[in-house]
Amino acid sequence: MLLTITTTRTPATDLGFLLHKHPEKAQSVALSAGTAHVFYPEAAPGRCTAALFVEIDPVGLVRGGGTSLTQYVNDRPYAGGSYLAVALRAAFTTALAGRCSARPELVDEPFDLEIHLPSLSARGGAEVVHKLFAPLGWQVSATPIPLDPQFPQWGDSRYVDLRLTGTQRVADALRHLYVLLPALDGDKHYWVGQDEADKLLRAGDGWLAAHPERTLITNRYLERRRPVVNYALSRLAEADDVPAEAEAVVTELPDKPESLASQRHGSVLAVLRAAGARRVLDLGCGSGALLRVLEKERSFTEIVGVDVSSSALNVAEKRLKDNSRVTLRHSALTYADPALAGYDAAVLMEVVEHVDEERLPALEHAVFEVAAPRTVVVTTPNAEYNRLFEFLPMGHFRHADHRFEWTRAEFRAWADGVATRRGYDVRYLPIGPEDQESGPPTQLAVFTTSKEVAA
Repeated sequence: MLLTITTTRTPATDLGFLLHKHPEKAQSVALSAGTAHVFYPEAAPGRCTAALFVEIDPVGLVRGGGTSLTQYVNDRPYAGGSYLAVALRAAFTTALAGRCSARPELVDEPFDLEIHLPSLSARGGAEVVHKLFAPLGWQVSATPIPLDPQFPQWGDSRYVDLRLTGTQRVADALRHLYVLLPALDGDKHYWVGQDEADKLLRAGDGWLAAHPERTLITNRYLERRRPVVNYALSRLAEADDVPAEAEAVVTELPDKPESLASQRHGSVLAVLRAAGARRVLDLGCGSGALLRVLEKERSFTEIVGVDVSSSALNVAEKRLKDNSRVTLRHSALTYADPALAGYDAAVLMEVVEHVDEERLPALEHAVFEVAAPRTVVVTTPNAEYNRLFEFLPMGHFRHADHRFEWTRAEFRAWADGVATRRGYDVRYLPIGPEDQESGPPTQLAVFTTSKEVAA
């Protein structure tokens, strides 16, 4: 199996920093049934290609289990699929996580990329490949491979020669592949349980919830194992405001008239109206769930969505209807951006818990000191409420990408500190049904400049 990643962004050899693999050195990683090799066929300032070559050990494959037939006859050593996704994760673990200590500024930079898989297992053929990759901003070329070139009348196989071109963060590109390769393959070589659903949610953060084929992807990635699929779809529904499938198990209370996501949107909108905001920032806008609510409010004359994920912004752009008032900006919230200064209000809805705690001071500086809007609205999960979610395992966070979840006291301690340091007043509001002991499922803080309070 072979996969190549090429960039022409100058200097192209910066790709090596993001992949954590030096262009002048070939490296190998052991797998359960083979070896993954990473090397660079070309590495020049104008063009750099990283290759992932996976050798499958037939004996190791048999030890991994399978039916009597598939132990001897299968496509695993030759066609990209679930094994290639596992190799991708083993070879590029740090890159998938979006970390680069040597050159951290590169992580959030979009690269011009071309990805080539000469043989990809694609159940459903080229049409399904387009349906899965195109909505993420990729230009897709999927050429069907004939069963036998000598006998064209036999037709095409289920394999395609795939080329993807587009401008993406490298971490996003790897996550797209990590999820969609096994989804196209539809034949995983290991047991699928809730831990696999959590892997899907982590890799799909920022793009899967808003993908038009998210149900198809989830079903195929999790091999249509109904309880696990329902769990994943309910978590994806919580990440966006799209209702979960009717049969999906949800973590919200059954007698609630509307979803927790809708209640968050309504609460944030009410705060912005009360503040008299006209120009609004949605910081960490993701795929645009809140932006679609804000654009319906005609009192907002300018709305700016900001997110670190270019693929999420691509999805948001497709879903928005009023591009005259709504603009999108690619930026990390931990980097100060003077262009965001002067707005009436900023919203960080379910955002702070996705930031490493040691990076929160940088976020505080960028939002409250550099952007410094008159009003800042922050929502975050209330960790005390988690025990009431029937299908949330004890000790787990609500979202696979959460770095932490605060209790009410912890949230107030952070918010009070920010308000004191940055010259704001802060008040707190509940979102969702309040439990007598645990409080509301979501907590909201409204920061207002002292000058605004006096007015």
